[in-house]
Parts: sequence; structure tokens; C-alpha cells
Amino acid sequence: MEKQRVWTAGLVVIGDEILSGRTQDRNVAQLANWLNVQGIRLAEVRIVADVERAIVAAVNALRSAHDYCFTTGGIGPTHDDITVDAVAAALGVPVVVHPEARALLERYYAGRGGLNEGRLRMARAPEGASLIDNPVSGAPGLRLGNLFIMAGVPHITAGMLEGLTGKLEGGRPVVSRTVGAHAPESEVAGLLRDVQLAHDGLSVGSYPFFKEGRVGANFVVRAEDEALVDKALGEIAEGLLAAGYEPVAGGI
Repeated sequence: MEKQRVWTAGLVVIGDEILSGRTQDRNVAQLANWLNVQGIRLAEVRIVADVERAIVAAVNALRSAHDYCFTTGGIGPTHDDITVDAVAAALGVPVVVHPEARALLERYYAGRGGLNEGRLRMARAPEGASLIDNPVSGAPGLRLGNLFIMAGVPHITAGMLEGLTGKLEGGRPVVSRTVGAHAPESEVAGLLRDVQLAHDGLSVGSYPFFKEGRVGANFVVRAEDEALVDKALGEIAEGLLAAGYEPVAGGI
């Protein structure tokens, strides 16, 4: 049987506020879930400061290693929003004022005081970029080949992703199912290993917890084939029962 191609993406999360802990990133989970629906797997994430050389290095590494590379953050109106400049440097192209982006911003801010220096910064783009629609705040995202430059604010990113839905080439979405048990990982590790090794294209993850004075773990089975996931999940549940642990469908 021919092996299915796996499409992958990398994400560069940009911002001093993420690294300092002032802001908690939500775009990793949001993008991972969206990509899975498109049949693309988020394979790598790097968090970098608002430093051009760091952004350049991360963007060049991830866009080369994966089918797609996304960035979030650093495309706003202030002096520390340097993602556009860094991406242009990474690609070796100049920064220009994108005429379509400028027109969009002029319309958006027509009743909001018009364009000023800061707002005009959001029309800047690496030369050759096309626009990603932003239905939330007017300032568009940018696309250059397999590179997608997006907002850092999660609900704005969500709007941009909605506009990209169905437009990227990908494979089959990954199906995920969970079963939990009040079982120490160390006592069922062999079971999990055997189930994964018995099935090609299957991934079994174990996520331990300590709740209400009891240890346990949730076991997540992932594959592109839904029937395979269900079969493997059943084998884990049977193995848990045989070991004296009650399996809980959906996890604990």
C-alpha cells in the first residue's frame, strides 16, 4: 500500500510579551486545530523575541523544513512591530507600501481619523506579497509562497484563518480519540508500546495527571484512518481492563 504524503507546517510566534510571560499565547493551539482540518500537521513551533536576526533565522529554518510556515505577531502600527522587515530580510526583498493594503486601510479608517504614520505601517509588505483578508480590524495579513504572515491577536488570526480555509493543499485530517484510566503510566507503558508498534501510521500518546489524590493518565490515539483509531483505542481499553483498570471513554 502506497504511503500517504504528510503535509507539515512550522509556526514562528513573535513577541517579547510572549517570552516575558505578560501574554499567554493561544495561537499555537488555534493554528494546530485549523491546520489539522486542512490535512496539515503543525510539526514545529519557535517563539522568538522582537529581534530581526532571530526572526530571520527562525523563518528561514521553518519555511525550508516544512511545506508551510506561519508567523504570528509583530505586524501592528508601532516601532517594535518588525516582522515585515525581518521577513523581507529573510527573503532578500525590499519592503514596499502595498497599494491594495493601503487602499483597504484608507477605507477602514475613513471614519476613524484617517491614515496616520502608525496606521500606514500596517500597509507595508515584503515586495511580491499578496494579501490575507482581515475581516476584524482591516489590516491584512500577507502571503509569500509558502510563508504566511499573520496577526498576533488570536481573534484577528482566527478571522484570517477562516479566509484561508480550503485554500491550502494538504492530506487527510488526523483523527484523534482519547481513553483515560486511573492507571500509572509505568504499569501500562508496555501496552501502549505494543499497540503503536502493531499498527502502521498510528500514534499513541500518554498524558499523566494527578487529580483528587489519584494518579492516572489519558491516552490519545491519532491516525488518518478513523477505523484504525477506533481499533487501537479498543485494544488499549481491553488491555486496561485486563490490567485491572477501568477505561473511561473520552478521558478523565
